[in-house]
Amino acid sequence: MLALRRSASRILLPSALLLAVAIVAGVLLHHISRALAAERHPAATHTPVVVELFTSEGCSSCPPADALLARLQQDQPVASAEVLAMEEHVDYWEGQGWHDRFSSPNITARQSAYTSRFQIDSNYTPQMVVDGTTQFVGNDTKQAVDAIARTARTPKLALSIKALMLDQDRIVGELSLPPAPPSDTVLYAALVQPMASTQVLHGENGGHTLNHVSVVRNLQRVDVPRAGATTNFSLAIPKSLSPANLRVVVFLQRKGQGPILAAASSSLPANAEDAAVPELN
Repeated sequence: MLALRRSASRILLPSALLLAVAIVAGVLLHHISRALAAERHPAATHTPVVVELFTSEGCSSCPPADALLARLQQDQPVASAEVLAMEEHVDYWEGQGWHDRFSSPNITARQSAYTSRFQIDSNYTPQMVVDGTTQFVGNDTKQAVDAIARTARTPKLALSIKALMLDQDRIVGELSLPPAPPSDTVLYAALVQPMASTQVLHGENGGHTLNHVSVVRNLQRVDVPRAGATTNFSLAIPKSLSPANLRVVVFLQRKGQGPILAAASSSLPANAEDAAVPELN
């Protein structure tokens, strides 16, 4: 009996070693195959695509377009694209019985520049503009997805936000620019409120609660230095707005409201108020 046990142990020990070696070899082969696959099929890059929606709380046709913009941002329907949504409220609906608290004459002027460039008879809402290259009625899902997919095939110049900080009632940041930005471009920085809702009491949407995403609260032109790879920007925060979770979208656009050549986005850090720039006495 003792001899049988010794014999069994001699058989089991090599078998266990072989099994362990096989397991280790399998793990190594798995990692090697994954590494080789990664070399053959590198991780997909997502081209930033700026999707602007010109809208108004006073326009009864706009809520479906607002909802579409929210879906595009949430679902990111084009695998090769990173949708950077910007909901921009115009002010020419102000005489229709309801004051849109997000409306701005600067946004109306921006839309008017597109109207001129696209040779449209007049401004209208809802209007969606994708990457400054194409425009259409803002509640058209198919046109939106097709335009995003089409513009995502065009590579963007390198543009990134290196840092964001809270400086009292402003957000300040530093941008890393393309090595040689084209001379016929304009650099913009937009302060974006991620979410908002409004109970509309009067006008075409009276009695309804409207939900918004990526509402542009401040849009400023940023000076591009003649030399150097970085530049700074500063955006004032509206007094009624908490700085928590605010987002910044920056983009480089050809003059005359042309195509957008580079874009980036970043959120204000969650602890931004704790890490705010100290006030100097």
